[in-house]
Amino acid sequence: MKEKAEYANVIDMRTPTIPMASELKLTTVCNALGDPIRMKIAHCLASSGEKNCSAFEVDHISKSTLSHHIKILREAGVIQPRIEGKQHFYSLRKEELNVRFPGLVDMILNTTEEYVH
Repeated sequence: MKEKAEYANVIDMRTPTIPMASELKLTTVCNALGDPIRMKIAHCLASSGEKNCSAFEVDHISKSTLSHHIKILREAGVIQPRIEGKQHFYSLRKEELNVRFPGLVDMILNTTEEYVH
């Protein structure tokens, strides 16, 4: 039985954590969007829809740094993954964010490059 419990924990560790819409907190979302790279990722997803990691239009950063930024956005509830084989596709949680925080997605879409530094 002990082996089964350990195996279950491994599966749980691989499952991405995403808060439910009712659990989204404005301070957590704003903190996640407070970094210029994460704001660019969110803007990219808001304007173009679902993308995988290699398609993000952000500064030249390493894969590990990009993964870190994606993890922060995902755990804050800003983006959601869709896993297809070994590929991870991400999309902005537009509907959930608009219901919970009206106008937030519009603000992201209307933010120009000059305000993101």
